Amino acid sequence: MNFLSRVLLYSAACMVIGGTTHASFAQSFTSHPPHGWQLMDFATDSVYGAAVNKAYQELLKGKKSHPVIVAVIDGGLDTAQEDLRGHIWINPGEIPNNGIDDDHNGYVDDVHGWNFIGGKNGKNIINESSEADREYYRLAQVFGNMHDSSQVKKKQRAEYRYWLKLKAKRQADSADNAETYENLSRVLAVFHQVDSILQHALHRDTITEQNLTGFEPQDSAAAWALNIAYRIFDRIGSDESLESYIAEGDDYLSQTKQKLDALHEDPNARRREIVGDNPFDIHDRNYGNNNVAAGNPMHGTHVAGIIAATRGNGIGIDGIADNVIIMPIRVVPDGDERDKDVALGIRYAVDNGAQIINMSFGKPYSPQKKWVDKAVKYAERKGVLLVHAAGNESSDDDTVPNYPNADFLHSHRRAWNFINVGASTAGPDSLIVASFSNYGKKEVDLFAPGEDIYSTVTHNQYASYSGTSMASPMVAGVAALILEYYPHLTARQLKYVIEHSVTTLPGNSVYIPGTDRKALFSDLSKTGGLLNAYQALKLAATLHGKRKITKKEEKRMQQIVDMIKGQQGRSPDDANPSE
Repeated sequence: MNFLSRVLLYSAACMVIGGTTHASFAQSFTSHPPHGWQLMDFATDSVYGAAVNKAYQELLKGKKSHPVIVAVIDGGLDTAQEDLRGHIWINPGEIPNNGIDDDHNGYVDDVHGWNFIGGKNGKNIINESSEADREYYRLAQVFGNMHDSSQVKKKQRAEYRYWLKLKAKRQADSADNAETYENLSRVLAVFHQVDSILQHALHRDTITEQNLTGFEPQDSAAAWALNIAYRIFDRIGSDESLESYIAEGDDYLSQTKQKLDALHEDPNARRREIVGDNPFDIHDRNYGNNNVAAGNPMHGTHVAGIIAATRGNGIGIDGIADNVIIMPIRVVPDGDERDKDVALGIRYAVDNGAQIINMSFGKPYSPQKKWVDKAVKYAERKGVLLVHAAGNESSDDDTVPNYPNADFLHSHRRAWNFINVGASTAGPDSLIVASFSNYGKKEVDLFAPGEDIYSTVTHNQYASYSGTSMASPMVAGVAALILEYYPHLTARQLKYVIEHSVTTLPGNSVYIPGTDRKALFSDLSKTGGLLNAYQALKLAATLHGKRKITKKEEKRMQQIVDMIKGQQGRSPDDANPSE
């Protein structure tokens, strides 16, 4: 699920129409940290970054790195993004665009990954229903015509109570969406008016903060518009245009309207029409298409850049890992991802050589969790590390589940290869936990930078986003960096290194997200700490790696590296053969 538009536009709505936000939310955005703060170190830069730059400067100079494959299971990825060129996975067993499954893995022409939410005819799912709506609709076929619980059979009572819970949530969500639509309509009307006034006054089609420098309003309307524009740019940063921000809002408004209109529709109809599989049959696997850039791949591109944007090339940003290959897997629409797609996405990543999988998505219901659990166990057996975003609901994951998670159904065992990540800020200490972030002493393993993270987006652009979606690839990126220099570490050892090298803040009290109360920072996650790449690499150097790398694995990796190097001289338009 994409949380970005909600976070950005909610804050803007509160700002313009006079609403209020939680104190720590408002305070956390009073100033913007510098671009790339997530790579910095508190001792030298006074921001709580992950000390990545320090690691390069003091620990990694002159050392040889080894390529690492990180799968990004997300909403798609712009494979032609300039700062990701040379870092996009190529399937060495597939011949592009010949319409043949050359490597016999069930996926035709999966040159750069796979899109599990597309059809064989090239159509793709963009908007999708929520899991709660899908479950409500399924059970409404059973209980919808019953007048009260006396008509429910004894063996159905648990499901009936579950359905009543979903029904109440559906009604609440419907009211929330209606209110959101009304409020955003008002906000966007103001934004469009501001944009129109400034375009006319400045004789420009595009308004950026730089355009406003030296502008002297000649009337009260222009003065009002200028004031609002500066407040908007203070929130979104100076790099984005007013028009692009408004366009994002218009898109979110359209999605909200679609959710309202879809309340009485079959939530599986679009899936049947476009994808054509049976979403309730895990064995129906040969579906989808190879267009990993379908829909709006903004979110996945941002995530990938945090991990892998080319370091030191003088453009864009610096990613975390300097010898990493990104494998794009599209399973996340604008709406809730389906358990079947998540499970098969994990298996695809594992089967095609990913050593780390990033999952910047989540949802409150998981009716086919057993399929995802089996995929997580499969990744365990194959020694693959899974990194997941804890969620952006300002809630306790220990009491309100966010899926997927490390807890196996009907078992006390937890996945040992699973890291769940909350989002932290640049500081100060009392606001170190991002106001939107989920937390949990049992379910959240650590916090990592996730607020105002500047990274790659589509069409060779760059933007700052906030969310645990950004914190998760921080951890995945550091895991990749460690594995680059210590390739014989197992997934279990990687998890150990990351969790036992965190920066702790002893005795530090922070605002609990979503409340005005404080708690010890150490009580909001299992480790009680912040991601620290520098300390993780130092700890990794003390361990004896237990992972065995076969000649076959080495040969395949070299094939991939050689193919990527061969493609770097080609036109960016050729980067995604499916387009």
